[in-house]
Amino acid sequence: MSDEIIETYDVIVLGAGPVGENVADRACAAGLSTVVIESELVGGECSYWACEPSKALLRPALLYAEAARFPGVASTVTGPLDARAVFANRDRMVADWNDRGQVEWLESAGIALLRGHGRLDGVRQVTVETPDGGAVRLRARHAVAVCTGTRAALPPLPGLDTVRPWTSREATGARAVPGRLAILGAGVVAVEMATAWRALGAEVVLIAREPRLLTRVEPFAAELVADRLRAAGVELRFDSGIVSAERAGGADDGVHVSLPDGTRLVVDELLLATGRAPRTDDIGMETIGLVPGDWLTTDDTFTVTAVEGDWLYAVGDVNRRALLTHQGKYQARIAGAVIADRAAGRDLDTSPWGRHAGTADLLAVPQVVVADPEIAAVGCTVEEAARAGRAVDVVDYDIGHVAGALQHDPDYRGRARILIDPDRRVIVGATFAGPGVAELLHSATIAIAGEVPLDRLWHAVPSFPTISEVWLRLLETYRDQRAKS
Repeated sequence: MSDEIIETYDVIVLGAGPVGENVADRACAAGLSTVVIESELVGGECSYWACEPSKALLRPALLYAEAARFPGVASTVTGPLDARAVFANRDRMVADWNDRGQVEWLESAGIALLRGHGRLDGVRQVTVETPDGGAVRLRARHAVAVCTGTRAALPPLPGLDTVRPWTSREATGARAVPGRLAILGAGVVAVEMATAWRALGAEVVLIAREPRLLTRVEPFAAELVADRLRAAGVELRFDSGIVSAERAGGADDGVHVSLPDGTRLVVDELLLATGRAPRTDDIGMETIGLVPGDWLTTDDTFTVTAVEGDWLYAVGDVNRRALLTHQGKYQARIAGAVIADRAAGRDLDTSPWGRHAGTADLLAVPQVVVADPEIAAVGCTVEEAARAGRAVDVVDYDIGHVAGALQHDPDYRGRARILIDPDRRVIVGATFAGPGVAELLHSATIAIAGEVPLDRLWHAVPSFPTISEVWLRLLETYRDQRAKS
């Protein structure tokens, strides 16, 4: 390997997922020469193994479930989903795992791409091992942004090395429906994949170490999803886990799974949906005094706090602030502006672009769980408010009482909740659970991020007959609660 530094850029970005692309785009638009290093596909986890393919599998499942409940349509819904057609559409959504289109976008934006595995190699330096076995050394004049994201975190199960378990990648990319699927986990990946694969015809058992699903959302929302999963035929085992797993014979013998109560299951595939770990174990962290495999802690400009000189940034999942694609892209927009301002010698507090700070990671993180029913949530939950010692007024409303909901589903089951700061009279949390509620989420996000007073929200008139009329009902319910107190 040559030690010669052969290329210098203003900004080097490790990782070409949505986050890295956005950091690079902002830096390049500000006139900074920028290179992105990627070892897999340009577009990253979200485009090829997470958001896009998972929703392509889920959309037919949810359409089928909704149609099967609707008068005049239910009688025409016969037979199972066409798995082959679902997979074909999934493949189309991920461009058959070909990143040509994403590469063309980078080129059109003036961003350089270097294929290979990039590692930090001292202050503002990166070494890239290229696919042909060569090495390229790069130097950054201003910034290096680590946007390497996360990978599936596997539990230390005995026999795991023989099992060849599914992670989220295999679950979203599979080309055949397993006859029997066991899922270990209770979070979003576990719930969404249980929904999709059950609809595609697999027998599914979901094994959770927790006492319920989706422990980070309001319990009422999680219970609605659990009810639908049970009704669809998914077996739910709470307060459980897996003691061991092995694929004793050939692939046809299946995976033998042992549970703590002595139960033994035999399944065709085992999906481990047990969390995420940062992709920092092999990116040269040790060369700048950091620990390989650790999360990277940042301030609100996404500058790594443990490294001096304001040159290293950690953006997206790798900083553990909010493991969501849209939040990572939000962070990238801020980090890109910060890098541009610092490169130009501008004071961040007096920047012409406004003060840069990632406050949404703390106050208004929106998320949709694409399940049956949908869950849309932003801000804090009742449990989180209690842990923080924060006083909130809780307002609940049955969405099924709204005319627009009944147009959506005559037997609509759903619920809305907002949390109100009684002193400031602003909304600090909102959760909606029910069919079609995802489109309510941005209005709640604006209300929380903008700290819109309740007195003004009364003048945001919802259209009739839409599900958004639940906003009016929530405000009326709160008015009545206050009148009685």
